[in-house]
Amino acid sequence: MTKYSLKLNLHAMIWDMGDITYRDRTTGKLEREKVYGKFFLEALYGSSLLSKLFSLFILPLIAHAPAFSYFYGKKQKNKKSRTKIIPFIRDFHVDVTEFADPVESYYSFNDFFIRKLKPEARPLASGENIAVFPADGRHLVYPDISQVEGFYIKDSKFDLRRLLNDEFLFELYKKGSMVISRLCPTDYHRFHFPCACIPGKSKLINGPLFSVNPLALKKHIAILSENKRVLTSLETGLFGQALYIEVGATCVGSIQQTFTPNKPCEKGEEKGYFEFGGSCTILLFQPTTIQFDQDLIDASAQYIETYAKMGSRLGSCK
Repeated sequence: MTKYSLKLNLHAMIWDMGDITYRDRTTGKLEREKVYGKFFLEALYGSSLLSKLFSLFILPLIAHAPAFSYFYGKKQKNKKSRTKIIPFIRDFHVDVTEFADPVESYYSFNDFFIRKLKPEARPLASGENIAVFPADGRHLVYPDISQVEGFYIKDSKFDLRRLLNDEFLFELYKKGSMVISRLCPTDYHRFHFPCACIPGKSKLINGPLFSVNPLALKKHIAILSENKRVLTSLETGLFGQALYIEVGATCVGSIQQTFTPNKPCEKGEEKGYFEFGGSCTILLFQPTTIQFDQDLIDASAQYIETYAKMGSRLGSCK
């Protein structure tokens, strides 16, 4: 058994004990995630008796009532919320040298949350035949969706047809390749195009706003195909037709699009941003159009998320 396999097996043991760990792509090491709002998540999605009661009576109200996330998001736009910025930066070791604007210029916590970065903070992997990660986050990749046993836990079922809510799109991608990028509240929350493309008009599918944290997904994988989401088709040339999906989550104020439909976009160009809260993006590619990097495939096969930043290499066209 290789040293890498031993690490992956160790991760599976840690996961079972309730911690969230991921592989840092830069160092190759397994890291334990420091979860923002962990007490709240465990109360709603944990296995204790109290959590089960919360899950039965409180969770539906939070997830299915948009007003909760709306008002919580609105609270983060209040000027008083800016007092949370410095403690947040300190507690989660956010690198302020990457910021395009000084910390004191942010009017509210949401302004800090949707911050822009200096262009040099996210260099793009070069080559027109190279696709890059669309966002900072913890990523899973699957070369063939139809062959996957589960995403966050073995044998879990994921309903692609329900996610897309479109039979034509389902037939197009049911044997395609997929990238799930999970963004934590501590991450840079703007998302970008993975390759040069012409994006179409976005389509909103309304739904509840459950958490997309693994603590929640392990309990209810269908969250990914139920939550509020936005779909955008991409004409990419080298990578064929692709589909870009942003998935909302609890406390996400809104999903904002900043691109112009039907206008050519360069690789790494901004597509939009999430307002306050954790969330995720999903990329779908048609069969045999992209070859993911092997280290990403190996980790994902063991249900290991890989942490990588926007602009780093995802794979190449076949």
